[in-house]
Amino acid sequence: MPADPGTPGGIAGTYHRQAAAFDASRDRSLYECPWLARLTEGLPPGAPVLDLGCGAGEPLTAYLAAQGFTVTGLDASAPMLSLARARVPQARFIEGDMRGLALDTPFAAILAWDSFFHLTPEDQRALIARLAAHLAPGGRLLFTCGPDAGEPIGTVGGEPVYHASLSPAGYAAALEGAGLLPRLFIAEDPATQGRSLWLAERRA
Repeated sequence: MPADPGTPGGIAGTYHRQAAAFDASRDRSLYECPWLARLTEGLPPGAPVLDLGCGAGEPLTAYLAAQGFTVTGLDASAPMLSLARARVPQARFIEGDMRGLALDTPFAAILAWDSFFHLTPEDQRALIARLAAHLAPGGRLLFTCGPDAGEPIGTVGGEPVYHASLSPAGYAAALEGAGLLPRLFIAEDPATQGRSLWLAERRA
């Protein structure tokens, strides 16, 4: 029996089925650019960047690649990755569950935009530690989350999808426990359509 799409285990199946609908509805205005600039400030051309939950590659993976970074995209949806590979051929794409992330590359920056908030709070804490281990010294992590602790159900293409968030104090503790320095948190940033965001940095 397939996993309930309203649970963390059913998310990949939802995005498999709704890949075309999600891609068609994805905002491509690049309102994310000010935050991407914070993430990549000072990085040299060719610096390795991981886009975690890259989806169909537009607009964020494509933007990062166009800035001259060496981009790796990871996503659990094969249909999404098929689109991404066609759109951003210079990037490397990997199909997989972010919870099992195990790559050889130490990244200068990791982006998780609207992605790991589909994991349970426990899995998010574990993933933060895993991401910290994938950052080079001084590397940065940027992710979106909820403004406070909760487990709301949203929709993608009319199907229910699970979301979860720690409290701001919970994220700060998870980041610090993983050896990351929390640099900036903004709750419900109007410049990003109300998203809440964390920027953190691995100790050099």
